[in-house]
Amino acid sequence: MPARQITAAPYGHVLTNAAVWSPDSRWIVYDTRSSAAGTAFDGTRIERVDAETGRVEVLYESRHDACCGVATCSPLDDRVVFILGPEHPAADWTYGAARRQGVVVRAARPGIAEPLDARDLTAPFTAGALRGGSHVHLFSADAAAVSFTYEDAVLEAAAAGSAANLRGVGVTACGREVRVPTSHARNHDGSGFSVLVTELTAAPRPGSDEISRACEEAWIGSSGYRRADGSRQRRALAFQGHVRSTAGGTIAEVFVVDLPDELADLSQPGAGPLSGTASSLPAPPATVAQRRITTTADRRHPGIQGPRHWLRSSPDGEHIAFLMKDDAGIVQLFTVSPRGGSPRQLTRLPRSVASSFTWSPDGGQLACVADGSVCLVEIADGGTRRLTPPEQGSSAPRPEACVFAPDGSRVAYMRRVPDERGGHDQVFVAATGT
Repeated sequence: MPARQITAAPYGHVLTNAAVWSPDSRWIVYDTRSSAAGTAFDGTRIERVDAETGRVEVLYESRHDACCGVATCSPLDDRVVFILGPEHPAADWTYGAARRQGVVVRAARPGIAEPLDARDLTAPFTAGALRGGSHVHLFSADAAAVSFTYEDAVLEAAAAGSAANLRGVGVTACGREVRVPTSHARNHDGSGFSVLVTELTAAPRPGSDEISRACEEAWIGSSGYRRADGSRQRRALAFQGHVRSTAGGTIAEVFVVDLPDELADLSQPGAGPLSGTASSLPAPPATVAQRRITTTADRRHPGIQGPRHWLRSSPDGEHIAFLMKDDAGIVQLFTVSPRGGSPRQLTRLPRSVASSFTWSPDGGQLACVADGSVCLVEIADGGTRRLTPPEQGSSAPRPEACVFAPDGSRVAYMRRVPDERGGHDQVFVAATGT
């Protein structure tokens, strides 16, 4: 079956880079941002489309001048999580990285959104609440937790844009309600207990494992990964950590943070308060451990490179996939074990991989865009097969999303399609032949 266009309405249809399919592989969720790359956060609806019939349902429409976007699905039920910008925005509280939140809507109850992460902007801050904005929310395989990236509104205001406000990775344990005082107009309760899990340093020492930024994370495996001693690390995240090389430049490397088996243990304070202070970020719990996986500074083209992408783990947790340039300067897919070791170059393409990517549910393939086509890459030998004919320029598949359905039968992606308003992103699906 050839690739099919699923949406056609003359407005934006923007897919997140992963988890856009409902668990039954029937529905695809998206937001309605207008710009091709989704860089303008101006969407006002979260919708879903039936991949067979093209029928569209509105899951949520924002109110009070707020915008919403970046929707992902639970792997087990009908929950959809997404970013909600400020309602009643004001001069001192407009949309921004530190001024947004995660909310959840159920497909069975469209229009009813519950705040996921609580917010408390007034000292003494509340453990389990954030003081800023969360972004790109992804459920764990058991749907008990949600990962996100985070920036801090308290430090943003105090530092007036200095490096003290650093992007980090956090986790929300679902179903552990957090209530906060009404001491600030932008405070709100949340349905989950949220913590930051990455350790950040404003000025990393060159050549050290200290990082100034943690981002583009992925849950490792459907049930974690196998440790070197054969035991199981049940919960862990891989992420891109920004380090300083001995040459003085900043590069992104693969890092892993191990989490406790029991999400309740995220409430155990570590070196500092979970809620942070007026001059410091919320500190990671005592029950998490961060470590570096790759060291690429000596390569001809060091560090993670290529189009913006999120790390992705194979379902069995054995491989973390990422993009990096080969010695010829071509962006290729690489994998590395969460236990460490040398990265393995998976693809040897004549032209660069041009998109984010996802794993097939059986772990045997990766879906990505290369040479103007949606392609499948075989994990065993790096062989690449086109699912769509090559298209160049504005009609090529967009780089932001190339997402396997949970049953492995299709890949969802976006293309810019001309219309009476000039053109908008539309959702397409390509059959994998499996």
